[in-house]
Amino acid sequence: MKRILISFALVAMFTSMVSAQKVKGSDTCLPLVQKEAESYMKKAGTKVTVTGGGSGIGFAALIEGTTDLAMASRSIKFDEKMKLQNGGKSAKSVVIAKDALSVVVNPSNKVTNLTREQLEGIFTGKITNWKQVGGADLAIVAYSRETTSGTYEFFKEHVLKNKNYKSGILSMPATGAIIQSVSQTKGAIGYVGMAYANNSVKEIHVSYDGGKTFVQPTKANAKSGKYPIVRPLFLYYEAKSEARVKPFINYMLSAEGQAIVDKVGYLEVR
Repeated sequence: MKRILISFALVAMFTSMVSAQKVKGSDTCLPLVQKEAESYMKKAGTKVTVTGGGSGIGFAALIEGTTDLAMASRSIKFDEKMKLQNGGKSAKSVVIAKDALSVVVNPSNKVTNLTREQLEGIFTGKITNWKQVGGADLAIVAYSRETTSGTYEFFKEHVLKNKNYKSGILSMPATGAIIQSVSQTKGAIGYVGMAYANNSVKEIHVSYDGGKTFVQPTKANAKSGKYPIVRPLFLYYEAKSEARVKPFINYMLSAEGQAIVDKVGYLEVR
């Protein structure tokens, strides 16, 4: 009888080990996927561990085989794809949600509207004082994400039009660090996933038509297409692991999973 009980215990432990999944990567995706995992685990009884670090960190873990799913706020790069292929792997991806980027400043800042061109000038170093964009005579302190961040890449491509960030820009290891720094620094400006924005910072209205119209970063404006800084959020996985990770992915894409997307503050894909 003891042998049978031990055998059942070993089988249960083995099943738990096999079914447990690791998810790693984008800090933008982190709060969403954590909530999805909490809900999924209650239903499926499967352990899912979710950690951030940035999209680049997620892809590196996928290449090394230390994560089952890589969260990303950008597409996989060519060199990352090649590293996977060199290891005999191939990546597949799915869009789990969409996200709008908010440009945030300290609440004391009187500037509310900025054009894309002005944002480019601020983050490339051509604009250094708030008085140059209608604000107080105060030095601009620009915060950015680290180079491993998909948000860093997306902002550079879509807002800076692939121009380089200014030298000496203050790089933050996580989105929460940008929120905290901007909230505590009068001349600060940074960019974060819209779901991270809170009352400790002020969200800037952005114009992509040379200043004719300035659009507030709200979910309604992002959904309608009025707000211009919107991007997809991805999960990447190794093709051979599809059967293993698909149940969790399918849950996130289900009506219940997409309701969590909306509740957390992101944009649904279905």
